[in-house]
Amino acid sequence: MSGATSAPRPDSSAAGGERSIGEIFSSITTELSTLVRQEIALAKTELRQDAKNAGRGAGLLAGAGVAGHLFLISLTALAILALGHLIGHAWAALVVTVVWAVVAAVLAKSGQKALKQVPPPLERTTTTLKEDVQWAKHPTN
Repeated sequence: MSGATSAPRPDSSAAGGERSIGEIFSSITTELSTLVRQEIALAKTELRQDAKNAGRGAGLLAGAGVAGHLFLISLTALAILALGHLIGHAWAALVVTVVWAVVAAVLAKSGQKALKQVPPPLERTTTTLKEDVQWAKHPTN
């Protein structure tokens, strides 16, 4: 169980070694409050990490979009005209097209790979919450 404290121990100062209802209630509310704060902190940390990884993947995909746009621009611009005089305009257009297509494909694959590494949202938080529920059902286990 993550984030929760051990099961409450009886206060030996109470009569007969048993705790009063007030003490038990106070202990439960304190532990519940601590647990909720810890779970919120875990969720914030996990979301920050996931956002960072997703941002990286999105940036790579944006780079692929720029490369694809440059592919279209270069198809009708300087490279075609420059190569056109050496190998013919049609072959020059094909060469420039293939080069930019390869660049766009590499960037797109890199972006997809980065986005696949982002885990499902709040994966660790969900796991620890399930552990906390099990502990609440059986606090002595």
